[in-house]
Amino acid sequence: MPLWAVLLQGHGTRTAPVGALLSEGGGPPGIMAGMRAVVQRIDGARVEVAGETVGEIVGEGLCVLVGVTHDDTPQKAAQLARKLWSVRLLQGEKSCSDTSAPLLVISQFTLYGDARKGRRPTWNAAAPGPVAEPLVDEVVAQLRALGAAVETGRFGADMKVSLTNDGPFTVLIEV
Repeated sequence: MPLWAVLLQGHGTRTAPVGALLSEGGGPPGIMAGMRAVVQRIDGARVEVAGETVGEIVGEGLCVLVGVTHDDTPQKAAQLARKLWSVRLLQGEKSCSDTSAPLLVISQFTLYGDARKGRRPTWNAAAPGPVAEPLVDEVVAQLRALGAAVETGRFGADMKVSLTNDGPFTVLIEV
């Protein structure tokens, strides 16, 4: 039984065979797998494509790896942007909105990889590029509309990401 199922047992949640409990995205029942972001508090980060720097943050900020699934919408992208702008992950329990800290947003379909079976992960839960790219762009546009300084990677490219993880401090946000 997965850890999340064990943890939910004491909270009035029904139990069932593992296969019956798993949602499409692999999460607990009743919680839709939505747009995901792995968020790292950083002290500088850079993303390169073919040796060219396409996005860079100097100093404190957040590096955000964004994954999109089939059911995600522009509304979820806006919700994720609001959460990223306001969540207090920076030093002194501050948010990017409190400090005007920049964000480096990078698309990451592998956040929906499923390696529970076999030796190779499947990517069935990840949205295809034509669905995912406009939604990642929407997260960026919504962040900028909120006043955020945003740098980005390049969708679908072979990117090299380097960063200094401050803490280290890394969280998963799902909307």
